[in-house]
Amino acid sequence: MRSKRTKGLLGTRLGEADVVVHPSERGHLKQVLIKLGWPAEDLAGYVDGEAHPITLTDSPGTFQLRPYQCEAVESFWAGGSGVVVLPCGAGKTLVGAASMAKSSTTTLILVTNAVSARQWKEELMRFTTLTEDEIGEYSGSRKEVRPVTIATYQVLTTRRKGVYPHLDLLDSHDWGLIVYDEVHLLPAPIFRMTADLQARRRLGLTATLVREDGREDEVFSLIGPKRYDAPWKDLENQGWIAPAVCTEVRLTLDAGERMAYATAEPEERYRLAACSPRKLPIINALLARHEGESALVIGQYVDQLTEIAEHLGAPVITGSTTVRERQRLYDAFRSGDIRTLVVSKVANFSIDLPGASVAAQVSGSFGSRQEEAQRLGRIVRPKEDGRQAHFYTVVARDTADQEYAAHRQRFLAEQGYAYAIIDAEDLTGHEPCHMNVTNSPAARSPGASPPCHCVSSSSYSSLRAPCSSPTSSPCT
Repeated sequence: MRSKRTKGLLGTRLGEADVVVHPSERGHLKQVLIKLGWPAEDLAGYVDGEAHPITLTDSPGTFQLRPYQCEAVESFWAGGSGVVVLPCGAGKTLVGAASMAKSSTTTLILVTNAVSARQWKEELMRFTTLTEDEIGEYSGSRKEVRPVTIATYQVLTTRRKGVYPHLDLLDSHDWGLIVYDEVHLLPAPIFRMTADLQARRRLGLTATLVREDGREDEVFSLIGPKRYDAPWKDLENQGWIAPAVCTEVRLTLDAGERMAYATAEPEERYRLAACSPRKLPIINALLARHEGESALVIGQYVDQLTEIAEHLGAPVITGSTTVRERQRLYDAFRSGDIRTLVVSKVANFSIDLPGASVAAQVSGSFGSRQEEAQRLGRIVRPKEDGRQAHFYTVVARDTADQEYAAHRQRFLAEQGYAYAIIDAEDLTGHEPCHMNVTNSPAARSPGASPPCHCVSSSSYSSLRAPCSSPTSSPCT
C-alpha cells in the first residue's frame, strides 16, 4: 500500500491491513500488484449475469466427459475464474461447453478467427442443447448478438479513428461467463478491457500458456490463475492424445546460399536460411516416407509456401484465402479427398484436423515456443488405428534457422518430448542412428553434433534403420 504505483487505485483505509478498492479498479490493482511481486487472490465474487438454460446432451451413445475434463471444469468453477491448460486435441471446447452448462447464463466466447468461431458453433450444437438460433457469430462478415455469442479477437480489436468500436460488446451485455479461447494470444486492447470485467466469470483456455512478450502474468492477473493443467505426456500415456515422434532434419546450404547468408543484413538472414529451395526435395522425401497418410506442410512465408504447393501439386491456405475456401479445403482434408495441405500460420490455432498424422515445418515465427507446440497439436488428435504422429522440422545447419529451432523446441522439451536429429542426405539413402537431444548448450549450439545415443524407445520404431554411427553399441 506504500507503493507509488498503487496510488489512485486504493480508497479509504479501514485498518492496518484493510483498504477499500473501488470495483472499477479491481483489475488494474491486480495488474499492479503482480508486477510488484504480490499476486492477489480475488475473493470479491461475481455478478450472476442473465440466466439462459444450457445443458450437455445426454442422449445414449453421444459422448461422456473424460475424467480430466470433469476435473478441469470443477477446478475452474471452484476457483470462480481462471485458466485451464490442456494439450491440443484434448477437448478444450468440451471443457468450455461443460462450464457454460454449469453456469447456465448468457455467454460470450472470444476466438482467434471466423473458422474457429464456426467450429465452436458446430461443437456447441453437437454437445449441448443450444440451437442454431441461440448462437450468434460476431466477426468481420456477421454481427449477430445472441444468448451465446462467439466473437473474434480480430473484429473486437479493429480500430477506427483511434477507437475500438466493437469492444463495447464485452461489457454492453449482462454476460454471466466470458470464455477466452487460445488465451495466450490475448491482444493488448482485450487486456485493457478485461481489466474492467472483473465482476464477471472468466475462463481462459489454452494448450500453451507461454507468450514471447512475457505477459503471462497479465493473463493470470486479469483472467485468473491457472486452475488446471494436464501435461501432454500424461494424456498421451493414457491414450487421450496420439503419441508423437519429433524429428529435426538438418540440411547444409550450398556455397552460393552460404555466401548470400553471410553477406545479408542480420534481419534478413533467418528468412534466407528458412526459405532455402533445398528444403523442397526433403519435403518430397518426408511425404514419400509417409505415403497414404494425411500430411500438413506448415510455414511462415507465403511465397515459400506457394512454391512448395506448386511443386507438390497441393492446395495452399494463407491469410488471403477466404473463409469459405478454407472451410472447403479443411473439409476435403478431413474426408481424405485431399491428402496433403500446405498451410501458413492461419492454421496454427483452433483448427480441428483429426486425421492429420504428419506435419513438416519449413519456417516459423522465429523462436516462438507456443507456435511450435500448436503446430505439433495439429496432428496429435488420437487416431482410430492408434498410429503415431510424426512432426518434422526442416532447418538449415549453422544458421539462424537452426538457432531459432532450438529455442522453439523448449516448451515441448519441458513437456517430455525429445527431438531426433537426422541429416537431410540420409533421407534419400540409408538412415542414421537417431539421437536423443540434450538441453546442454554444446548439444544445441549451431554446428554441434550431439553424441549418438541409440534410441530403444518404441516411439522411434518407424525411424529405425541400420546404424551408421561409429559407436560400438548397435542401434535397436
